Amino acid sequence: MTTQQTQDQQLRFPEGFAWGAATSAYQIEGAVSEDGRGRSIWDTFARLPGRVVNGENADVAVDHYHRYRDDVRLMARLGLGAYRFSVSWPRVQPDGVGAVNQRGLDFYRRLVDELLGQGIDPWVTLYHWDLPQALEDAGGWPARDTALRFADYAAAVHDALGDRVRNWSTVNEPWCAAFLGYASGEHAPGRREPARAVLAAHHLLLGHGLAMAAMRAQRAGSRIGGCVNLYAVSPLTRSAADLDAARRIDGLQNRLFLDALLRGEYPADVLADLGEAAEGLAETGDMGVISAPMDMLLINYYSRFTVSGAPGGAVSAAAAPTDTGSPWVGSEHVSFAGSGRPVTGMGWEIDHDGLREVLLRVAGDYPRIPLVVSENGAAFDDVADAGGFVRDPERRDYIEAHLRACHAAIGQGAPLVGYFAWSLLDNFEWAWGYGKRFGLVRVDYPTQRRVPKESALWYAETIRRGGLTGPAQ
Repeated sequence: MTTQQTQDQQLRFPEGFAWGAATSAYQIEGAVSEDGRGRSIWDTFARLPGRVVNGENADVAVDHYHRYRDDVRLMARLGLGAYRFSVSWPRVQPDGVGAVNQRGLDFYRRLVDELLGQGIDPWVTLYHWDLPQALEDAGGWPARDTALRFADYAAAVHDALGDRVRNWSTVNEPWCAAFLGYASGEHAPGRREPARAVLAAHHLLLGHGLAMAAMRAQRAGSRIGGCVNLYAVSPLTRSAADLDAARRIDGLQNRLFLDALLRGEYPADVLADLGEAAEGLAETGDMGVISAPMDMLLINYYSRFTVSGAPGGAVSAAAAPTDTGSPWVGSEHVSFAGSGRPVTGMGWEIDHDGLREVLLRVAGDYPRIPLVVSENGAAFDDVADAGGFVRDPERRDYIEAHLRACHAAIGQGAPLVGYFAWSLLDNFEWAWGYGKRFGLVRVDYPTQRRVPKESALWYAETIRRGGLTGPAQ
């Protein structure tokens, strides 16, 4: 094969495309009681009986707080051009209000400097679910004041890091924070109050908008966006009941957030589905704050939902570790069905074309905005050899298929500018504890030894080439 033929078979991504990996503070940092950090809702939740598999917690996690320099050097060896991480709100403001904890901010200053020193672009997420417990005690996200306090916190972090960090996201996956935290109780703070969950969703979005305004008042030049977890949603059949079930789930999971952020309104049909829970949801001016123009939209994608509204269907929270309530407020009698696709270790169906579908939908149905795949990855039942190395062709194939979907979406007009694999490291997987491993890098938890998996080495080579080999699929 000639060099030209080899080049012709490479799927190259645009110049300047961001190749990265992502993590979140609570899942990796540990050091929950060091240097003035306050208590978060996840610290509390993890100690409630039966809420986390095996009663595990993230007090130590993978000790990134002490090992960040080694972790950054590992990122550099893998060729990452960008690293998306979150800041722990209770590490910066122990009670969520008032003066900042400079020792907490200093950790992130050191991390950013280390990244920049290795030529890695830091992408900061301001909120990845670790609300200070003191704010939850005062009402949590269902309380409007929490959105105002979030804006203050965002301004404090931006003031400290904005001279070196260009790319920012505000709230990670507001659907999860609102509906898993306040409706089903699967996530912290573990409340099962569906109407309050709807208020929480609105205030998370309001917090996003207020944070953007506060940050932009401080300094020009930062690129700021919201982050939503989107799913392709399909009806099980073409029956009226299944079509309506798909409309309901798509509305609550996707359109509730996309329409608010990009159109400045909530979908009328979703508000009708929510009924009394949505009455008086937004105060005057809220939607303008929420829909202020963003510089980019970050999209987390993992799977497709196939749903049915057949009589007798039961609402199901996919892959819930405990017997929980339902996050699907206003979507009674909807069930989730398998479609026969292979699944990950989480039981989530693998559907890479759903990512292409999601990207093209956002690009085609909403005002044009740069898009970033900010999380995409899979847990599998990794088996390490005697040296700690994991051969994980399933994860490699998962990432490759989704990158091909990204390339196809770009070719069809989606303004996609970056991709972040989830996750850089094996870590504390929320209510699943340490049993589910998403990492490109294996962590041996007793020793904290890091060993890049086969998928990490493949991803490093993909980054080096700037694309994939072989014809498009």
